[in-house]
Amino acid sequence: MVKKTADKANADTAPERLVGLPALVGDRTRLLILGSFPGVRSLGAQQYYGHPQNHFWRIVYTLLGAAGGADHRVAYDARSQFLLDHGLGLWDVYASCEREGSLDSRIRNAVVNDFAALRQRCPQLLAVAHNGAESFRFAPLVQALGVPVHKLPSTSPANASWSFERKLAAWREVFELYGLT
Repeated sequence: MVKKTADKANADTAPERLVGLPALVGDRTRLLILGSFPGVRSLGAQQYYGHPQNHFWRIVYTLLGAAGGADHRVAYDARSQFLLDHGLGLWDVYASCEREGSLDSRIRNAVVNDFAALRQRCPQLLAVAHNGAESFRFAPLVQALGVPVHKLPSTSPANASWSFERKLAAWREVFELYGLT
């Protein structure tokens, strides 16, 4: 009987299996931004980069000509369409995982997304850019798509050692390579 109580306690404290967001891509996607896995706020909102302190949307809107990135606060559907209209796509390396909190270092028992199927969904794909180090660990797998792969600094608020301006400059280099600015 004690064993069952201990097993139940362990089951109650084990992290639940989290499922990521579907790929936000289209047949005009030229540059795919790959994150690792959505944070707690993003999963709760069912939105990529849903944490208000994440620099992703502000960087993208700034690079694509929106004055100071101010338009990044529009509704998520409009932001998603804005990305697709500009040839950008979003997805994550992990399809599902176990994790407590939002930190990549807490990811356990992850299942990787099916990148092979991506090529058919994105016939104009020119490159993949990894948003952060955890995502970039999978660069060898992603290179099987036959396109250049880039490592970008994470836009996460956890990457506080990089200022917004420094992140913006690094992201600008990759966007310019593919005619996105």
